[in-house]
Amino acid sequence: QVQLVESGGGLVQPGGSLRLSCATSGFTLDYFAIGWFRQAPGKKREGVSCIKSNDDNTYYADSVKGRFTISRDNAKNTVYLQMNSLKPEDTAVYYCAAGPGVYDSSWSEVYEYDYWGQGTQVTVSS
Repeated sequence: QVQLVESGGGLVQPGGSLRLSCATSGFTLDYFAIGWFRQAPGKKREGVSCIKSNDDNTYYADSVKGRFTISRDNAKNTVYLQMNSLKPEDTAVYYCAAGPGVYDSSWSEVYEYDYWGQGTQVTVSS
């Protein structure tokens, strides 16, 4: 049974940091790209970052480039999203997702991913 479980969300002040974790099970992480998405109230789900399986290439949305870092530990079946210099506009529910054949040009598209976690809330507020 495929499972992705996010953790690490919470309330943080602007300028602060959080590290999200995506613990996976039921599939071989080595063969899947993992994406992080977020969804704020009233907005559509948007791609934040992705790490590929074959070459570990990473991708970031322009809005988070230079502030967020994605990494993976295949031995622990876990993918991380380090978020620094957080802003109020980063407030959203964050989801991780797994896809076996994610194309570089469409890494931020929801349809590229087959499996999704339940999400973790991140709130950036003073």
